Amino acid sequence: MKTENERKQKAIEILKSMDIYRPYIRGYEQKNKVCFFEQFGGYWVDQEPEVEAKMREIEKEHNCTVYAITHEFTEMGEMWSFLLVPQYEEDWEYLVEHGRTMTSAYAYVWNKDFEEFSEFGNIGVQCFGGGLQRVA
Repeated sequence: MKTENERKQKAIEILKSMDIYRPYIRGYEQKNKVCFFEQFGGYWVDQEPEVEAKMREIEKEHNCTVYAITHEFTEMGEMWSFLLVPQYEEDWEYLVEHGRTMTSAYAYVWNKDFEEFSEFGNIGVQCFGGGLQRVA
């Protein structure tokens, strides 16, 4: 089982590999500030207290580290995807896989409108201009 600090270091490595805007990485690295993204634009999660509380709940219940969040409105509801590093290193193999047009990232997807459809799994994100957007 990996410590919180080891998970955070892995998260920083992932953020750098995604070419996230450096001030967002520094905010996470130095102040534990997590960024959420809407159509590639980044915002600090503490601006959304309900989402920050959900993030802390996920981290506590599953002993994981959230390093970024995406927010989308879909035909299936309002989705918040919490990109995370789980506690066991053997689960790290497929945390992030970079493709030509899309990156696969491990996440907990919270369907705010239909809680019963919330789940863990890999999602597709696109990295552009220092930000993220969920695309699959």
